[in-house]
Amino acid sequence: MKLLNFGHPITQEQYQQICHVMNIDVTHQPLEVIDVRCQLDIDGPFDIQAENLADECGLTEREWQTEALLLNPPALATAAVMLLAEVHGRCGYYPPCIRLKKADGLPPRYELAEVMDVDGQRQKARQRR
Repeated sequence: MKLLNFGHPITQEQYQQICHVMNIDVTHQPLEVIDVRCQLDIDGPFDIQAENLADECGLTEREWQTEALLLNPPALATAAVMLLAEVHGRCGYYPPCIRLKKADGLPPRYELAEVMDVDGQRQKARQRR
């Protein structure tokens, strides 16, 4: 599985939490984290920037369509929407997304809040139309 990370670097603690929730046996097949620097031009169109961010993952056309993907989207909601659409177009489904939350205590740190089944949510929503 590949984690496409468009947020802050994933800490070892977050990595372990993600692997636990996703039932990933890191001794046999580790979670590969692909960090993509996400500095957006808020005055520029996000469609082009989303395309460029996806390109920076370095995946081939075949990998987009065959690899198990997990997404840590950018924090800026409108950029996340465009990037999710771009990723869906390349792989054919909405990959699960992680959500981090601020943990208690000082210094500030973040922990895994949940892994969101975006494609599953879409399928459930289809039943309500």
